[in-house]
Amino acid sequence: MDVLTPPGLIELPEAEARDFAASFDLAKLDRGFLDDPFPRYHALRRFAPLKRLPDGSVFVSRYADALVCYRDQRMSSDKKAEFGPKFGVGTPLYRHHTTSLVFNDAPLHTRVRKLLAAAFTPRALRALEPRIATIVDQLLDRAAERGRMDVVEDFAFALPVEVICDMLGVPRAERGPFRRYSLAILGALEPVVSAERQQLGNDAVSEFSAYLDGLIAERRKRPADDNDVLGTLIHGEVDGERLMHEELVQNCIFLLNAGHETTTNLIGNTIDALLRFPDQLARLQADASLIRSAVEEGLRFESSNQLGNRRLTADAEIGGEKLAAGTYIHIGIGAANRDPAEFADPDRFDIARTPNRHLAFGSGAHICLGATLARMEGSIAIEQFIRRFPHVRRDGPPVRGGRARFRGFANYPVAW
Repeated sequence: MDVLTPPGLIELPEAEARDFAASFDLAKLDRGFLDDPFPRYHALRRFAPLKRLPDGSVFVSRYADALVCYRDQRMSSDKKAEFGPKFGVGTPLYRHHTTSLVFNDAPLHTRVRKLLAAAFTPRALRALEPRIATIVDQLLDRAAERGRMDVVEDFAFALPVEVICDMLGVPRAERGPFRRYSLAILGALEPVVSAERQQLGNDAVSEFSAYLDGLIAERRKRPADDNDVLGTLIHGEVDGERLMHEELVQNCIFLLNAGHETTTNLIGNTIDALLRFPDQLARLQADASLIRSAVEEGLRFESSNQLGNRRLTADAEIGGEKLAAGTYIHIGIGAANRDPAEFADPDRFDIARTPNRHLAFGSGAHICLGATLARMEGSIAIEQFIRRFPHVRRDGPPVRGGRARFRGFANYPVAW
């Protein structure tokens, strides 16, 4: 019996879809997948929704299965078992990715998250809103003088880095290397990492850590205040415990990386979608009140983070299939957010889509702590961008980042 195709999907031909689902391997992704994974995700969902990969891991592409992976207590975020063989125990990349908030369970995850939560309350974030608007205005003023810009380099990257660096108290003159650091460190999280890319990542962690050692030493001399994230991490306590120095350094790196990666891709991907769907751009220009739902649709349609991971700590059943304890699971966030069982006509970009319960920020205990900040930055940046440059157009071919886990652009030239 054939598998029925929901209407309105952008699909591979059936035979090609079957072949792709049968041979799919995260360790062997080609450029076609990296440029446009969405028809491939549909193929997996039709013919192998819980795909068992050659290395013994599984890839889930259905929304309902992804939700189980985020919320089931038997799912662990600890990545020591994977990152030891991948990076080498004791290497800078291993130390970073096994100490940061995102790849840990309680008690470290709980302690760090509680310390950071004070900096991400609605009240604290509202206080940042004028500063975000000012940064956006300054970036757009510079672009207006030239009549063109690179959406990524000149705007989408610059905004979140300025905001997070402000929060951590990094002097403006010292922020230059951070994009290089971030791309190198997060690039090492790809399913397959070359020796050269690993070396770049290790060097970036080492250089970044050395810089933060000095910044933290200086900041320890002053007491914390309500608007001081770094001071809160240094002096704050949870149940009488403070972060050890290594935990402090690695989670500052994590904040800078995560704070810029998600928002950079959110802004770049959403502007791209608006230019590819001019009816939706015109709709937003006519009704600025749609900006919040437009950002949510940008997050769903081209999720900044396409992959998540969990490891089972006990036997479980997902999507009707039994999985053994220890199974490593790849959560297809980008696939789940295009699942027609959850989103009507999922390949249509609709800035007023309701409901829109996407998983771009995950779900459960590890839901992204900075989601509200990313939404705020994205809303202000995109609304002011299209207002300032109503006749914006591409000024040459954009270049995708070429990564499977983080979906965004390396360059996106525009003019007006």
